[in-house]
Amino acid sequence: MNDKPIETPWATDTSAVTEHYEVDPETGLSDSTVAARTDQFGPNTLREQEQRSAWQTLFDQFRSAIVLLLAAAGVAAFLLGKFVEGVSIFVVLVINGAIGFVTERRAIASVESLQELSEIDARVRRDGEVVTISAAELVPGDIVILNAGAVVPADLRVLEASKLQADESALTGESVPVGKSSAPVDGDTPLAERENMLYKGTHVTRGTAEAVVVATGMDTELGAISASLAKTAREKTPLQADLDELGHTLVPFLLVVAVIVLVSGWLRGQDLFLMVETAIALAIATVPEGLPVVATLLLARGMWRMADRDALVSNLASVETLGSTNVICTDKTGTLTENEMTVTEYLLPSGSVSVTGTGIHSTGTFEQAGEPIETPSGPLLEALEVGVLCNNASVEPGSEGDLAATGDPTEVALLVAGLKAGIDRSELLETTPEAREVSFDPARKMMATYHEVDGQYRVAVKGAPEAVVEAADRVLGEDGTELSDTDREAWLAESERLAEDGLRVLALATKTVSDVEAAPYEGLSLIGLVAMIDPPRAEVEDTIHRCQDAGVRVVMATGDHAGTARNVGRSVGLATAEDPEPVLGSALDDPESLAESERDRLLDASIFARVSPENKLDLIELHQTAGSVVAMTGDGVNDAPALKNADIGVAMGQRGTQVAREASDMVLRDDNFESIYHAIREGRVIFRNIRKFVVYLMSCNLSELLAILLASIVGFPLPLLPLQILFLNVVTDIFPAFALGGCAGDSEIMCRPPRDQDEPILTRTHWTELGLYGALIAVATVGAFALGGQLYGGMGHPEVVTISFLTLAFAQLWHVFNMRDPASGVVRNEVTENGYVWGALALSSLLVVGTVYLPGVSLALGTAPIQAEGWLVVLGMSLVPLLVGQVVLALRGRLNSHEPDSGQRS
Repeated sequence: MNDKPIETPWATDTSAVTEHYEVDPETGLSDSTVAARTDQFGPNTLREQEQRSAWQTLFDQFRSAIVLLLAAAGVAAFLLGKFVEGVSIFVVLVINGAIGFVTERRAIASVESLQELSEIDARVRRDGEVVTISAAELVPGDIVILNAGAVVPADLRVLEASKLQADESALTGESVPVGKSSAPVDGDTPLAERENMLYKGTHVTRGTAEAVVVATGMDTELGAISASLAKTAREKTPLQADLDELGHTLVPFLLVVAVIVLVSGWLRGQDLFLMVETAIALAIATVPEGLPVVATLLLARGMWRMADRDALVSNLASVETLGSTNVICTDKTGTLTENEMTVTEYLLPSGSVSVTGTGIHSTGTFEQAGEPIETPSGPLLEALEVGVLCNNASVEPGSEGDLAATGDPTEVALLVAGLKAGIDRSELLETTPEAREVSFDPARKMMATYHEVDGQYRVAVKGAPEAVVEAADRVLGEDGTELSDTDREAWLAESERLAEDGLRVLALATKTVSDVEAAPYEGLSLIGLVAMIDPPRAEVEDTIHRCQDAGVRVVMATGDHAGTARNVGRSVGLATAEDPEPVLGSALDDPESLAESERDRLLDASIFARVSPENKLDLIELHQTAGSVVAMTGDGVNDAPALKNADIGVAMGQRGTQVAREASDMVLRDDNFESIYHAIREGRVIFRNIRKFVVYLMSCNLSELLAILLASIVGFPLPLLPLQILFLNVVTDIFPAFALGGCAGDSEIMCRPPRDQDEPILTRTHWTELGLYGALIAVATVGAFALGGQLYGGMGHPEVVTISFLTLAFAQLWHVFNMRDPASGVVRNEVTENGYVWGALALSSLLVVGTVYLPGVSLALGTAPIQAEGWLVVLGMSLVPLLVGQVVLALRGRLNSHEPDSGQRS
């Protein structure tokens, strides 16, 4: 065969295709030919993406600036003989690295999902016999035999088809199965309209076919998506960038303070080694050892809380990114809608009959002119029976009205409508058995079945309105009114009206013949039209409104027609009748050349129709370029590149393909759009809690630095020992800080706009607060050190260092109550109502007291028991920062109450 595949097999005649691949459809390929082509084209599998090794993942845990600063402090401690301090620092590093390594290894998305789509069997004809082989063994030129329910194992050109339909929604976004035939189409026909092609990863919903393999492995459409998925790069999330920036900010600050202390001490003639020891203590105090640990644990805890709401987040930083999301680009089918066709209306000569109930449920009623129809009769009964008889789907009754259905969703909808009227297909066939079927012909756009009735045959016909109306010569009724050209135009106008509203419309017709071989599409009596819709999910409209109240825009991007997109968009609250028509995906084909006015129009649009996978990527990039943090929802293979390119990719867990789930950052186990809203809320709460603990940790660590710096400036000995500082950072800092992650957030958090992605974790206001709190605690600590020196007759006693150490420890513990929102109450607020905070305070207090009275620990930390007077000094001085902080918060609360809400302030 020719080494090059046919570029447009859909535009090539079947005989030319088989000739190109040197295969006889009656015998298939020989074993020797298969072997040669396997060597030439390789296996029919998708190439694995290069994944990070365990060693690379472990290495990544130690690349942040903060971790490197810690390591430098540890190395310096070892070089200066401070082995206890050095070991302690590296223990903290190991613990933090282990937490991040285990969490990230579990979260790394593997490409096994793409391979799982290929791990199927295929029926092929080889050497004149039909055999079942692994789909991975297929080669170009193989003759594949397909039945209803089969997964398409490669890209195929249809050679023969009988009643063939395929569900390509996962690849193209089309919500309705596509009829297939073997006739060639134009070379420029879009993928979704190539009726003679079957694509890898889709599946056959109806009929049988024989087809020839024209592409395998990475040369398939699915392979192209896999390749684009591998090429899409990940950027750091806002949280990762902010934490790195915070670490880089600390480096010059540390160097400046260390130099000041060293130079000032040396100029005063103090011992050089003492100054170096002081610099080490400053390094330990400045670098927040607890920040990476608590950040990891808080984000992981956010993942657990989201999992409780059926939202599984695959990486830690995405938890925070959800909180700054301000645009959700969502697919329609299966995300906003049920992905289940439902009959909503029968349009009959006597008028319109509405049908209630949605989805595959047998509960529902019929109403005409607002009056219920208890027992369908006349044309309505005829329409229901024809829809049930001219049908190849099946449903099985389940519990509580649920049904298990197989087959074309449109035909399933007709069966369900029949069940709502008490018409069961199996029972109806007992009285009117099927004698003949004329399968759906894509050229005629109709299907017919013949049923025996009293020695004659009842013909049931359904199909495209334009085809059925043209084939009918009268309207069903007592007088059998003939169809005039004006009547036909009126029926077609009604069909177009329904289609414009986004409904899928079929026409139904019938006749009675005496010969089963009579032509099916002549002399028909038109019964009427049946309209159906893929209904919106019940919770979507309310969720979209709540997202809009929270400053989050929802944009629908679907591959469906504009009418369907408009109808669904209006029904879920994305648009009103006064809004512009949906924007076609072709408007996004060349985003770089868009004029500013056109770019603004696209940014303002809420509904996009006929959107390709490439258009979705362009739409995401358009909003990202405008400064938005974009979440993309989807469930199909075609959504995978956009899911990965979005700031947050959200896949459906039940309806979603494995490819989509692996490409996403979050998977909704319940496929509930409302879960996205709760995840965004949790992301906002988590970020606010992260901000609280960063302010808390940094102010605590700054207080240690300032205490040492202040003591050095006034000529005091060190009020804290290096190992004491490390103990405070690992114990008294981490437990309360982690407990802050349990704050539930206030009730108004989703009534504010999202945080600006350019806003850092610590704004100028937060740095001011941090400096104020750090200074308050440092002054209280040095003040307690001076008072202790008076109690014990000098500052060189271990009891004096113990007093300053305990004052600092308890001042930091009480300081957690300064992390409340300024607008909240002093007694009742999200901190005081957080049980984890009280537990952390109790545990940390016991540990702090233990450092004084447990002999081994006391010896290691250089502490000593103190008298009652010393404890009074500790208690009084440690409460000073809390009392002053509460006064400041009260003043801020009053000022904020007179200002308009400006987003998430705390």
